[in-house]
Amino acid sequence: MIMPLCIGVLDREIKILKICKGGNCMTGEKVPSMDQWLQEAKEDPQALSCGMYLFHAGVVRQSARASVREGEKDVPPVRGLVLSYEEQKVSEAIRRAEEMPGICYVRVWLNQGELEPGDDMMRVLVGGDIRPHVINALQALVEEIKSNCVKEKEIF
Repeated sequence: MIMPLCIGVLDREIKILKICKGGNCMTGEKVPSMDQWLQEAKEDPQALSCGMYLFHAGVVRQSARASVREGEKDVPPVRGLVLSYEEQKVSEAIRRAEEMPGICYVRVWLNQGELEPGDDMMRVLVGGDIRPHVINALQALVEEIKSNCVKEKEIF
């Protein structure tokens, strides 16, 4: 079984946690809980510098990329998606997000393998000092992950 990836800032180091889709794999861990992540972020040594946290929760959608992004009409519904990522590129993207102005907390989880509509693909948590910094960092990080770190192949 292919294992998803969870990378983030924990004690200011990059840590990798193996997590399985839906849970019950060798580690017994499940798709990360946003509530748990937020609680852990608030316990981080940098937490007192954070005035805002934002989440991104990406899921597999049934509508094809071509119909959503390019407006194509006669595209069949997506039955699944094959998702993969390059771990080194994800780590580099996280480091760049951490270096953005006002950012004090970043955590990323990526699923991988063959997924179905409704399955979790990605979770991202960014914390920082003020709203504009956090919004910019979340947007930049998700864009970089989607554009440069993951590969998605829709199954029709």
